[in-house]
Amino acid sequence: MNLQESVVNWDKWRDQFPVTENHIYMNHAGIAPLSLRVRNAMRAFLDDATVDGAVHADDWAAAAEACRQSSAKLIHANVDEIAFMKNTTQGILLAANGIDWREGDNIVTTAVEFPANVYPWWSLKERYGVETRMVAEREGRIPIGELAAAIDSRTRVLTISHVEFASGFRHDIQAIGEICREKGIWFVVDAIQSVGVIDFDVEACCIDILAADGHKWLCAPEGAAIFYCAEKRQDQLINTNLGWAGVVNPRDFLDYDLTPKPDATRFEEGSYNSVGLFGLHAAIDLLLEIGVPRIEKRVIDLTGRLIDGLQSKGYRVSTPTTDSERSGIVIFHSCRHSTTELYQLLQRANVVSAEREGLRLSPHFYNTTDEIEQVLACLP
Repeated sequence: MNLQESVVNWDKWRDQFPVTENHIYMNHAGIAPLSLRVRNAMRAFLDDATVDGAVHADDWAAAAEACRQSSAKLIHANVDEIAFMKNTTQGILLAANGIDWREGDNIVTTAVEFPANVYPWWSLKERYGVETRMVAEREGRIPIGELAAAIDSRTRVLTISHVEFASGFRHDIQAIGEICREKGIWFVVDAIQSVGVIDFDVEACCIDILAADGHKWLCAPEGAAIFYCAEKRQDQLINTNLGWAGVVNPRDFLDYDLTPKPDATRFEEGSYNSVGLFGLHAAIDLLLEIGVPRIEKRVIDLTGRLIDGLQSKGYRVSTPTTDSERSGIVIFHSCRHSTTELYQLLQRANVVSAEREGLRLSPHFYNTTDEIEQVLACLP
């Protein structure tokens, strides 16, 4: 996409987010607010289900398939590689439990992952004797060379978050994916901190499995997540959660047949969170309408201004400062004030932030440079 083709009217999109009337909302790395478009889509489903029950269930199924199409477009996947989950963790569990492990195998990851991408892998040690190798962070970064060095002949999986939640560091997932493909190991990505704010191509990045809930940068409701499994990996992943919806004839209720569906929907266990998918679809289509590359540039510009302002006021920014190594997360510390003090100070000024490994601010595309300046002005 040529980012110079047109000037985006950001005020138009800001109007979609009523949260701006009450807060300077900078916690999209936590739980994002919903847009009017998302609220209206979910309300339409609720009204339909309230007035007519399941009379229009075929329309709900069609809406889920439209959401699948949009999800595939968002990450540049094929539609038959997309399934829906209830959250990121469910997708990672499918990956962790579905590989044919042997005692002595190992997994490579980082020592700064969100627990959703730690515990499913750790649980394999007691069951299968599988080791998890955790590469340490160095000055807010995880060097690719150290990830590669941790791989040996018994490594089966390398799993990381595209963007690390506690630093905002953005991995070069294409370079890491190429290493995984060369080594013949699975590449599993927790993309909850990048989908919707960073444009990437799952195939170009050699990703085998990706999971991402909608409630952060997609600005969708909780409980509706995207799961991607590359077509070539679908038959290799043991489906440990096979349910009635994952087989070839799910509506032939008494014709029992364990034959899995021929695509990623084999990993969908049962009935959908329909209201969540209505919201997820509306959220993704809003982002696609703007264009994720434009959103990415906007957020990088906003966080760049925030970092410059924080550093000029004497704060230590732990997020990497180069554009290619960061996304929407900025984490910083004060030598004079505790993180809790800063959090409470911003809270009193109606600025929504988060306490993580320091104070975390995570603006999205509808935030403004004026809001960045207001936040900086609030900080001592």
